Amino acid sequence: MKTKDGFIQGYNAQAAVDATAQVIVAHGLDAKQSDQHQLAPMADAIEANLGKKPTQLSADAGYCSDANLTAMEEREIDAYIAPGRAKHAGEGEGGGVRVAAMRERIKAGGHSSPYRLRKQLPEPVFGQIKQARGFRQFLLRGVEKVANEWGLVCLAHNILKLAQGRTPSLAALATG
Repeated sequence: MKTKDGFIQGYNAQAAVDATAQVIVAHGLDAKQSDQHQLAPMADAIEANLGKKPTQLSADAGYCSDANLTAMEEREIDAYIAPGRAKHAGEGEGGGVRVAAMRERIKAGGHSSPYRLRKQLPEPVFGQIKQARGFRQFLLRGVEKVANEWGLVCLAHNILKLAQGRTPSLAALATG
């Protein structure tokens, strides 16, 4: 992965989190820096893992593109994906008609927009994994081995959540 200091051996971990239980319902990992190519496969993984697709999904600006918004429409998932900081729809990688419409949709929703929940859903899970469980770096090398290690980290997180009596609702999901 390219960083400000050059290239590093790094990985991009993904997790889809249930809105009520903070249980990871799908996860993925690759060595690509961008998140954009991960949204549709993550939505498909949710459906494969749970037997039904989410009714609603929110994601941060790294996932925003016309292609992803189209993919969510095709899957009939009510998506809230941050359009990023570009002031005009044509700016940046994610510019387009659907991105402009998403910008207006999130803006119109104000404080009650489902997108605002995204900060309360996947972010605490990543914080719990990093801070409470002390997982800050992968111990293995190679995409396949690291993907398996990430799967074990997600499994451990879920076991702890389920031991607390939490169960997924599928009402809304967020990816991070």
